[in-house]
Amino acid sequence: MAPPGIGSSSQPYYPETEQVPNRKITVLDGGFATQLSCHVNDPIDGDVLWSSRFIATNPEAVIKAHLDFLRAGADVIITNTYQSDVDLYAKYLNITRDEAYNLIKKAVELAQIAVKRYQEEFPRNPEDGVAERNVAVSTEIPALLERNIVATSDEFRAPLGKGNVAERDVAISDEILALLGKNNLADQTSTNDLKNELVQSWSKILQEVRPLIAGSVGPYGASLHDGSEYTGSYARTTSAETMRQWHLPRIRALIEAGVDMLAIETIPCSLEAEMLVKLLKTECPGMKAWLTFSCSQDGKSIAVGEDFKEVARRCYSLNPEQLVAVGINCCAPRLVEPLIKGINTMPEAKTTATERKASGRQDEHTARIPLVVYPNSGENYDVEVGWIKRDKCEPVEQYVSKWLDLGVSWIGGCCRTYATDVAKIRNEVESWCRKNKEVR
Repeated sequence: MAPPGIGSSSQPYYPETEQVPNRKITVLDGGFATQLSCHVNDPIDGDVLWSSRFIATNPEAVIKAHLDFLRAGADVIITNTYQSDVDLYAKYLNITRDEAYNLIKKAVELAQIAVKRYQEEFPRNPEDGVAERNVAVSTEIPALLERNIVATSDEFRAPLGKGNVAERDVAISDEILALLGKNNLADQTSTNDLKNELVQSWSKILQEVRPLIAGSVGPYGASLHDGSEYTGSYARTTSAETMRQWHLPRIRALIEAGVDMLAIETIPCSLEAEMLVKLLKTECPGMKAWLTFSCSQDGKSIAVGEDFKEVARRCYSLNPEQLVAVGINCCAPRLVEPLIKGINTMPEAKTTATERKASGRQDEHTARIPLVVYPNSGENYDVEVGWIKRDKCEPVEQYVSKWLDLGVSWIGGCCRTYATDVAKIRNEVESWCRKNKEVR
């Protein structure tokens, strides 16, 4: 039996209510500061550095919090960098800017350590996931085979490295090598180029069998410590260029440290969102990301008051090549459905990226948007007493099947959701996937 976090949620499923070709359901983690509180005695809420202080003061607790989510079944963990800021680190930890920059990179290293420990706890069975990998290979390799690549076993396996990942794929690599060996190619230079291309494709496939790490990129407003990431009020007084210069060092540090993607999250205004989507294209064109918004209580608008669906569609149209999903986070679960419902059901939103490219249309009126949601528990935060009214909140997992019916592909929790909540979300995802697989 596969360990938590491995299995059918990475399979493509096709729900009746939202026809999304090749959709994969990915389970995210939960509220990092919330889970971290299980491992530390010091207060987190109210700290100017919030949970990011513990990267410096208690790195082992950070690793343990990540591990909790992995054990609960998260396919992706998010770095503890939501409120990381080079200037704030330098000021409140009394360190240099270079040390502050490296502290952001350390957050990624701690997540990587957690993934490594998790893999050691739950080594993949050689039989586990063979079908999924063969499906992936079948979509990646045939075009290369048709171009008559030749390779030997040693040449092919050498770039794969050592350890469980390479070992458990020996059988499949043998199958591919048998196919490769049937081909002949006179041009040795071309052969080597194609072998390199094959290795890159195979490395990509191997990446997909481990939990991924998303670098948290919180909003500019989080650095102001006035709650404005939930209102977007700073958009009226802060230029996009000012925000850009603030974000750029943090994003560079995350990428240099080796994140798999970025989690651009809790963004309250289109000004900052559009700037970040464009920054991805100009400064880090090879990096994937998701984009989530902080939303208001009306079930229609992002925090600053702009229409969510319009802003989401516009942002996605600016960079569909790099945005793996657009959606919402840290709102009450009851608000998710009214916010996302209908965003991908209008006829003009049914085309794929390939179809848009073929037709020459790339605007927001033709884009089907991959959706990501990870709401909070629904509790309210009182500055005097902290989080309240948990007993009045419906469990997040009760909403999961409906969100999946609406086409959500990335799903998890935010503030006040624990690893236990992620485990329940995971169970609901697995149940939904089994049900819909049977129906289809």
